Amino acid sequence: MNMIVSFKEPSLEESKLKTDLLVMFFFENEIKTRDTDKTTAGIIKSAFQQKEFTGKINQSILIRNNKNINKILLIGLGKRNELNFERMMNAASIGSSFMIKSKSSKIKITYRLDDKVFEEYIQAITQGANLGLYKFDKYKKTKTKSVTIHFWGRGKNKRDERNQIGTGMVISSGVSLARDISNMPSSDCTPLMLASRAKKISNKSGLKCRIIKKDQLKKLGMGGIIGVSKGSHQPPVCIVLEHQGGKKNEKPVVIVGKTITFDSGGISIKPSAAMDEMKHDKSGGAAVLGIMESVSRLKIPMNIIGIMPTTENLPGGNAYKPGDVLTFYNKKTAEILNTDAEGRLVLADALALAQDYKPKAIIDLATLTGACIVALGSVASGMMGNNDTLKRMMLNASKACGERIWELPLWPEYKNMIKSDIADIKNIGMGGAGTITAAAFLSNFVGDYPWVHLDIAGTAWKQRGTSQKGYIKNGATGVGVMLIVELLSNWNKYSKLK
Repeated sequence: MNMIVSFKEPSLEESKLKTDLLVMFFFENEIKTRDTDKTTAGIIKSAFQQKEFTGKINQSILIRNNKNINKILLIGLGKRNELNFERMMNAASIGSSFMIKSKSSKIKITYRLDDKVFEEYIQAITQGANLGLYKFDKYKKTKTKSVTIHFWGRGKNKRDERNQIGTGMVISSGVSLARDISNMPSSDCTPLMLASRAKKISNKSGLKCRIIKKDQLKKLGMGGIIGVSKGSHQPPVCIVLEHQGGKKNEKPVVIVGKTITFDSGGISIKPSAAMDEMKHDKSGGAAVLGIMESVSRLKIPMNIIGIMPTTENLPGGNAYKPGDVLTFYNKKTAEILNTDAEGRLVLADALALAQDYKPKAIIDLATLTGACIVALGSVASGMMGNNDTLKRMMLNASKACGERIWELPLWPEYKNMIKSDIADIKNIGMGGAGTITAAAFLSNFVGDYPWVHLDIAGTAWKQRGTSQKGYIKNGATGVGVMLIVELLSNWNKYSKLK
């Protein structure tokens, strides 16, 4: 899409404004306190008086105008004191999403921002408007339309507005990249194809890229990645991206993402129903790629490393089997009881590799367990970890950006559930708590470094009709990009918050 953003003077009369759609935001029952243009004031006041529109959250009503403005869309924000980043982002996405079905080849949308409160939400509006336009149309004959967006408002602090617009564009671009990668079918996104894509992105964004190929993975003793890949004809890789934004010897934050380009379950094969969705099992790695591109473009002053252990999980004559024992990069061993619990196996090697960087923190994202969907549905990602400060930082960043997470416990009793009789640990527990025992497995590979695990199985992709948020489209959501970029952008602030 072609999205252009700029500010127009608030003194311009709507009768002189040329646009396909004028979007206006209203707080609940506040029509009397707002200054509306003569051209539309009567129509808007009538809508309020007739109770057709009251400004309730996510409420919208379309007004057809004449002359220069084709349509006016009124969108409710709910109560003024309840406005937050996520609510503002969603309202903006309702506006841009409305025009996707337009028959015009070129679309111009204008957002009227004539309330002072909107000044601090320019980034949210930019992100919401951009993500509301997202469409995965790589395989469609008809492509996404060209869209120009103008912000028409106060425009007093132009430098801050430009910064917010720029940040919103970069982050929404990172989310869109993660969505594109996750939505790609495995035939066009094999491990080597994804490595090539990561290399191209790193060359453009200034990231350092290292591709660890199959022979070296074997030499390094990464038995988890190698073991899972054995049933596939596609060779595995481990993609490592580095952003050097801090001092040379500053400890990095390492972000690890599960990157299974297709997951059949292996020998423990999945049911055929909805197996096509298993192309999304690379969503954790897709988020890492979106995060790393974003932090590089934003020039975040930290050292940040992204690791993507990448392979397919397929059945075959050479596939790993239940009963096998794998040895990982840190020399620990695991008994395999279910080959469909493969994500934790590739993450184990990547998390152990993360320790080589002596990081200040490790964060991993993974579509890891169906049990997390049972527990939290598609509303929030599950969070577990070994460091209260890092978990608190994650929760504060979550509140700020609107990507919800919920903490689950990781007590010693859960770690006892994955002890094996013939190896150090086993890859599934017994007795329920599948999300937590998966995290307990991963805890064996992070050492004493601060670590948080995010299970995004329920939030990584959206099925039709499961979300009311306009900026979340059917298919991949790009979850994790906004959250982690928010955390990294404000690391020092969040480290001090209680």
